[in-house]
Amino acid sequence: MSETIYGIFLLLGGIGLFLYGINFTSKSLEDAAGDKLSKILEKATSKGVYAFVVGIVVTALIQSSGAASVITVGFVSSGFMELTKALYVMLGANIGTTITSQIIAFKIDSIAPLILFVGAALLLFVKKRVVKKAGSIILGFGLLFVGILIMNTAVDKLPIDTIIADFLAAFGNPFICFGLGVLVTALIQSSSASIGILQVLVSTSAVASGIALRDVMYIIIGMNVGAVMPVVLVSFGANRRSKRAAAASVMSKLAGAVIFVVLLLLVPAIVDLIIDISPAGNVSRQIANFHLMFNLIANLAVIPLCRPICAFVTKLMPDDEKEEYTTKKLMFISSNSLVNPALGIRQVKQEVMRMAYITRDNIKLALDSFFEVDPDKAERVLEVEKTINYLNHEITGFLVQLHGKALFDADISEAGIMLRVVADIERIGDHAENIAEYTEELKSSEAVISKEGLAELRSIADHSMQTLELSIEVYEKREFDRLGEVSDLEESVDAMQEEYIENHIQRLKNEKCDPRGGVIFTDMITDLERCSDHAINIAYAINGEKSTVTMKKAYVVTRDLNE
Repeated sequence: MSETIYGIFLLLGGIGLFLYGINFTSKSLEDAAGDKLSKILEKATSKGVYAFVVGIVVTALIQSSGAASVITVGFVSSGFMELTKALYVMLGANIGTTITSQIIAFKIDSIAPLILFVGAALLLFVKKRVVKKAGSIILGFGLLFVGILIMNTAVDKLPIDTIIADFLAAFGNPFICFGLGVLVTALIQSSSASIGILQVLVSTSAVASGIALRDVMYIIIGMNVGAVMPVVLVSFGANRRSKRAAAASVMSKLAGAVIFVVLLLLVPAIVDLIIDISPAGNVSRQIANFHLMFNLIANLAVIPLCRPICAFVTKLMPDDEKEEYTTKKLMFISSNSLVNPALGIRQVKQEVMRMAYITRDNIKLALDSFFEVDPDKAERVLEVEKTINYLNHEITGFLVQLHGKALFDADISEAGIMLRVVADIERIGDHAENIAEYTEELKSSEAVISKEGLAELRSIADHSMQTLELSIEVYEKREFDRLGEVSDLEESVDAMQEEYIENHIQRLKNEKCDPRGGVIFTDMITDLERCSDHAINIAYAINGEKSTVTMKKAYVVTRDLNE
């Protein structure tokens, strides 16, 4: 094997180890921080300056602006964080991630094997979790610097200085350099990693080739803009709020880059200042300082533009009313609802009805996903189920708080009814989730349900949906005179369950049914019958009784006697 080929292998291996080291370190820091990061980010909802600082701190802790931004976009997607606050956090994250390049510039790769050994020893031989987590972080840094050590060795064996010099001579155009930087970081999905690689390659060959900071500064700017790729990728297939967050992040990156380049053209002495404050001849430190200076100036300059940017992307991608309705947040209840408990009860009723209609629509979507064998619709069902669970938790907690307030007897009774209704709605939501999972099972296992079985499932599904829709209407409008209709529908579902299960057994005996599909069939029948049971509980809750089963029987007997 020639020395050149060996050098190429070394370089590729060094880059691979370096990238893995950065990723491993980031994951280890994130793991060490645990849920605190999410909680800190979740609280970044007050003033913009606070959100900006939170972004810096969190990213400085985990050394991944991509991870911090993706978590933030998740909060925007769920409705927990406003778009403007999220953009402040992401701007701060851009600054926090510059620490990695500063660490790399210290050139401690010569002791990288020792760092690697200490990290591995702590991780493998110490039982305390805190020490193991620290060992994991140290090991990550060790891998990172060993990767740099290998890259340095490779560069000595390859004419990297000539290659870089020739490239800059042929393609030194700022637009090409900017585009190259964007492309490299978009592929690696980490500005810290791409700039770290640039630091190693340029600083090692700078003496021989005369490559200076001015030659690569547009590449650095492009690498910073390319760091937006993780946010863009996470927005694909996500809701409108995620797409707005990604668009706002891209616009802020481009705006910051334009502002900085204009400033650079007007005041070229900025580059001289960076060179002067860096150690003489240390191009790696110059790159790190330029990276830091760019992020400080660009992101601070964009802060006043946050609101206009967010307003523009919101206008470009307006709210989808249906999507907004299923957002994981309270729409009718607020902290002020506790000030006037009587009004609070009515606001809770609105929230309960919203939860009921979301659940009804989710059951419909789950059934569509099942009969159409559509995994995308099933995935949407699972996403909406998170909102149903959230509403169950929040409404229940709020009702408990209301119980401690001065309420009229009628409001106390209504609060108790709503607690039971919310529990039944949540259980119906769980059955929608089950049905969505059957869709995925049908798709993955290629299970088959006979035509007769599908026809029976459609029939019981229609009756179960009618029971649910009528029950919600009866509860909302307190239509006592329609409880009999609900009972009839629910009883027809019970009868269908018995009949269809018996038919299914006969088909199995006659080998007319696929056993795998048969299991899904019986599970579906059970879920739909239980949906009907929970639905009638919702309807009969208007009588204020705790046991709707006993009440239903009494009502049916009374109705039959009157007839």
